[in-house]
Amino acid sequence: MKINEVETLVGITKKNIRFYEEQGLLSPRRNSQNGYRDYGEAEVSALRRIKLMRKLGVPLEEIRQMQSGVHTVGDGMRRHLVSLERERQNLADAARLCAELTDSHERLDHLDAESLLARMEQMEQEGTTFMNKQKQDTRRRRYVAPVLMTVLMAVLMAGLIWLFLWSFDTAPAGAPPLPRGAPPAARCWRCL
Repeated sequence: MKINEVETLVGITKKNIRFYEEQGLLSPRRNSQNGYRDYGEAEVSALRRIKLMRKLGVPLEEIRQMQSGVHTVGDGMRRHLVSLERERQNLADAARLCAELTDSHERLDHLDAESLLARMEQMEQEGTTFMNKQKQDTRRRRYVAPVLMTVLMAVLMAGLIWLFLWSFDTAPAGAPPLPRGAPPAARCWRCL
């Protein structure tokens, strides 16, 4: 099967299938004639198992260890249940704190954030992990510089192309003079 057929059959995008290949979770055969990946029932079954585990939230490394036989499915699920239970407790602690704040009728600019942050820090020392959304707040900015440089380079390249086209189309008489001291051959390239 080709990747498009596998995508339709399993319900995983081509991008995800290639990602799982890069991660070593899947290794389809290559067609010797054209070099394309050739997927069989073994790869389809493996992708279904990967899809199941990812829908349960199992990390890629845990899937890799189950695939290699280092852990059984039971071992992997026990480890994953521990992390899920930890997440559930963290969410319950965050929900309790949010529920306490629902009774607050004060405006945000009057909220005693310092004491609440100190309380959260104490809870974190006791094992609670809160979501840190401020890490996500800076991800968007990471793409500004590359996009800006790409646009700048495109404008620069367009300007250079225009300059070359203009110089090929302009007669030597209409062109600006070359600096003094240039050899005669450099003054008139069309005269050669």
